[in-house]
Amino acid sequence: MKAQMNDTSHLKKRYLKNRLAHMIFLGGTLFSVAMLVLLLADILIKGFSRINWAFFSSFPSRFADQSGILPAIVGSVALIGMTILVAVPVGVGAALYLECFAKPGRLSQLIQINIANLAGVPSIVYGMLGLSVFVRVLGLGRSILSGALTMSLLILPILIVASREAIHDVPKSIIAGSYATGATRLQTVLRMILPYAFPRILTGIILAISRAAGETAPLLLIGAFSFVRFLPKNIMDAFTVMPIQIYVWAGKPQADFREVTSAAILVLMVILLMINALAIFLRNKYEKKTDSD
Repeated sequence: MKAQMNDTSHLKKRYLKNRLAHMIFLGGTLFSVAMLVLLLADILIKGFSRINWAFFSSFPSRFADQSGILPAIVGSVALIGMTILVAVPVGVGAALYLECFAKPGRLSQLIQINIANLAGVPSIVYGMLGLSVFVRVLGLGRSILSGALTMSLLILPILIVASREAIHDVPKSIIAGSYATGATRLQTVLRMILPYAFPRILTGIILAISRAAGETAPLLLIGAFSFVRFLPKNIMDAFTVMPIQIYVWAGKPQADFREVTSAAILVLMVILLMINALAIFLRNKYEKKTDSD
């Protein structure tokens, strides 16, 4: 009887602890969501009225009512485009090598550990590396190419880790079946492993690119301009991007620039949401296609 009472008391304590943990986590979640809603509401109220065609087609100005984000949008698109061209082949290729071709050993383990550690390095460190190597040593200057190479270094660990996980989860029966038909390792990788893992690889690519689109610190270090009155014509031209433009406007003391800053934040948020929505859409689309095949 006494043992039964002790068991009942123990169960009640566990129930109370679970309820308390549930309330704490729920409260933290609701608080975070409430703060986010308040922040979004403040940005919408201040910035929505400034979003018009003139805002998208104008250059920055000393006057808030004449300021636009055309150079920042063009610079962001050019930077992200170059980053994709550099980082995606290298990142996916490295993941394929580590998962499908590299022999198990100390060297392979060392590479994997370093890649995992690099994924947690602060972005400003990559900015310092880009400033030292690409801007000064290689003499690329404050160009779109320097920025793209720096951002590629930033997202490469994320791309490699995400791609490796996608490749590692390919069913072993598919790989064994490919070898059983006489296919070589390269044929198996290109025709079986890569198509099957492609939806998750694509999701990792787009999410990594969305992070690069919102970064500011590395670009500030390599010397991206904060005030640009021209559009870049090639990858060696100077540039600015939307996060830097937002940073500059946010530091202006004039009250009118707060509305311009909020409008630019809204545009950047919409772009990032569209990128993430595209990732979800493409993942679902190619997963259904892979399942049907």
